[in-house]
This record gives sequence, C-alpha cells and structure tokens, in this order.
Amino acid sequence: MKKLVKDFFVQEDGQGMVEYGLIIALIAVVAIVAVRLLGNKTSETFEAATDALGGEAAV
Repeated sequence: MKKLVKDFFVQEDGQGMVEYGLIIALIAVVAIVAVRLLGNKTSETFEAATDALGGEAAV
C-alpha cells in the first residue's frame, strides 16, 4: 500500500501536458495584450490609408 501511495505522488505522466497548457495560456495572454496595445494604432493607420486613397471608411 505504501508503494502505491508513493508511486501516485512520484508519477510525472501529466507533467508535459500541464507545461504545454501553461505555454499556450502565456501565448494567449501576450496576444491579447498586443492586440489591446496595438489595436487603436492599427485602426488609425488603416483609416489614414483609406483617406489618402480617397475611399470611404467601412461601417
């Protein structure tokens, strides 16, 4: 019984999957922050390009 309990706490089978999950979560947070920071500037740039070409802004 002691061996079974010890093996349960020593197993590392799910460790890789947890690491992948943390990496994906970190990438998602970085992407969200980048979109929030660059979103307005990108929108302004496209609007300026549209105005320079004489087009109408999208609704």
